[in-house]
Amino acid sequence: MRILLVPLLLALAACGAADPPQARRATPDMIASLPAMKSFGAARVTRPARSNAEIARDFLDLSFMLESGRTLPVLTRFEEPISVRVTGPRPANLDTDLSRLLARIRSEAGITITRVPAEADANITIEIVPRAKLQRTVPEAACFVVPRVTSWDGFLRNRRSGQIDWATLERRERLAIFIPGDVPPQEVRDCLHEELAQSLGPLNDLYRLTDSVFNDDNFHTVLTGFDMLILRATYAPEIRSGMTREQVAAVLPRVLNRLNPRGAGVRAQPRGATSRAWIDQIETALGPRTRMPNRRAAARRAVGIAQEAGWRDNRLAFSLFALGRLSLATDADLALGSFLQAAGIYGSDPTTRIHGAHIAMQLAAFALSSGQPGAAISIVDANTDAVIAAENASLLSTLLLVKSEALAQLNRPAEAARLRAEALGWARYGYGDADEVLRRADEISSIVPQTESRS
Repeated sequence: MRILLVPLLLALAACGAADPPQARRATPDMIASLPAMKSFGAARVTRPARSNAEIARDFLDLSFMLESGRTLPVLTRFEEPISVRVTGPRPANLDTDLSRLLARIRSEAGITITRVPAEADANITIEIVPRAKLQRTVPEAACFVVPRVTSWDGFLRNRRSGQIDWATLERRERLAIFIPGDVPPQEVRDCLHEELAQSLGPLNDLYRLTDSVFNDDNFHTVLTGFDMLILRATYAPEIRSGMTREQVAAVLPRVLNRLNPRGAGVRAQPRGATSRAWIDQIETALGPRTRMPNRRAAARRAVGIAQEAGWRDNRLAFSLFALGRLSLATDADLALGSFLQAAGIYGSDPTTRIHGAHIAMQLAAFALSSGQPGAAISIVDANTDAVIAAENASLLSTLLLVKSEALAQLNRPAEAARLRAEALGWARYGYGDADEVLRRADEISSIVPQTESRS
């Protein structure tokens, strides 16, 4: 299940905008003037460089637990070949993004999976439902997957029964993925990646992971090399539905050494377990239905728990990121300090470049607002490649809009205009709606240098 978190880019301009921009409706002329939607090319996949011993532990924790913390008695998977169908009104970009994803799963995970017509029988049904209907039923989910049903109506009939309890499965035969269709193209794609991966393999998420979509921090939104390795191992001939954790643990080292020989000689650097107390605080901080003062307090508690646990990894950095983002409108100094601490942690780990890019977006906005356009440009340039590799169009568009404003402040209008057009093309994929695209652009334009800068 993809958790519905408060959008990461909210309150970006609070560090420098004296007055928030007035929302404007996109007129037909405005829409016609927007550049064409941009899209990413071939995926840039990096195979995991970690120890196979670490990856084995991750595999077991991902495959034998649910996100709620419940344990699963046995591993379950489909028997190949696997069929996928799509029902409901399909968004414009869904067919292209699903085709790319299925091709990657076949190539990188070695799984035989094909799409069939909507009216055909299929192992996996992807049903498109209105966002409002989905969130009325499961408020905390952006999208989700359910076993033993093939439709939304079937889910509603069985939602309070043991029929859809993952812990009762012995093998996977039929399931349904529910995705909102009236959201930006990038959100549809992100749901396809996470929910199809969970349909095929692990059902859990682990906050300790830095290189995976199986992490509720939502920094990775398309399947990574680690994710494909986990799926390939799940469908290895040595592993079958019905095996217990102990049985899988006995064969997994051999499977991983065959599939990932580079990880056989790497020294393990295991991270401690993530406490339920920290998870509860971080989910409160980023949840959409909690008052802002309570969310800030939860973020502070998450930072404290991480520090007391001795974490110096992505979990402490994520706590600091949450605290910084929630403090933008009320305490810019605290926000900046939190972002800088998080940036230092993310910058020390080559697997957290996309995480660091989210921090960089905030720091670039601070630089722009404090009259340092050159610094803003340097920050954007240092992080653009990581964002492209992660295929995050919404973040890429925001970074490019910040750079465009910085170029305008340096009296380089032609470069600024060219970059703004490129940014709006990415924004059309990342944000979808023309009104939202223009609102985001106006938000960046409203960041003005302050007379007293922060260094």
